[in-house]
Amino acid sequence: MKKIIFRQIAATLVALLLTAVAHAQNNGRPIRIVLGFPPGGGSDTVLRVIAQRLSQQLGQTVVVDNKPGGEGIIAADNVAKAPADGTTLYFGSSSALIAVPILRDGKGIPYDPFKDFTPIANMGRFSMFMVSSPVVPAKTISEFIQYTRARPGALNYASANSVTRLAALQMLNQNRLDMTHIPYKGDAAAITDVISGRVHMMFSTGAAVQGFVKDGRLQALVTLRETRSPQLPNVPTAKEAGLRISVSPWSGIYGPAHMPAATVERINQALRAALGSKDARDQLEQLGFEPTVSSPAEMATVHREEYEVFRKAVQEDGIKFE
Repeated sequence: MKKIIFRQIAATLVALLLTAVAHAQNNGRPIRIVLGFPPGGGSDTVLRVIAQRLSQQLGQTVVVDNKPGGEGIIAADNVAKAPADGTTLYFGSSSALIAVPILRDGKGIPYDPFKDFTPIANMGRFSMFMVSSPVVPAKTISEFIQYTRARPGALNYASANSVTRLAALQMLNQNRLDMTHIPYKGDAAAITDVISGRVHMMFSTGAAVQGFVKDGRLQALVTLRETRSPQLPNVPTAKEAGLRISVSPWSGIYGPAHMPAATVERINQALRAALGSKDARDQLEQLGFEPTVSSPAEMATVHREEYEVFRKAVQEDGIKFE
């Protein structure tokens, strides 16, 4: 009995020591959260809210480090190669950690999406919408399909990452539509061109497009949420519209591989506290982001499950990227 008590006390002391060491490592040093997209897009807007509230909880400066390019590969690789001391984190997403490795079959990917990162917390899911340009005279998805089908190859669509492109390709394939793909490095530039009429359609996050929908500069045709968006309640879900689109973009906080457990736990608890208030949740939901802070183990499970969903969707639809 005494041995058991001693072991429990020793384990507690070790945990406390690790926590103290982790805190000492980070004390006073800024935390950098790397994002694979440029400023002004949906992910950037959401992450800056999270970073501000995380900074308040930790009592440390937390900065967003935008490293766009390569479908998020540059940002992910930057974090994978960073010291695992808790000062460099990654706002990981379906794009660089799932879509790109699958669609490129691992070729040209300088990191392993599972082995080279430490899951810290699943942060939630983005509301995603299919939006069309005002120059397209379609108010519903069925009208858009009819309009596009009558003009094979004449219209185009934008994508800011592999996830939004997969959503578009699933919609096009299922409805036998022919549109030209125009890639962008981020939401902001793509949205500008959709509004102007240079591009006719795109999928994007609610954080990036819902303001333009509300003021009439974009037409939202469907949402990929399971239920209608509180911000845009008149927009039907893909299921209501008869579409089978498996994309459901999420984001989580990761660190480099082999982060100390105490450091992971400290950041996880700070994230839970940062987004635990109704005010924080409301702020993010207004941006079209549904926050749900998970444990590190739950984040790892979500990552594995979503990887399989994406892999099967690509295989079933026969989608290949050039």
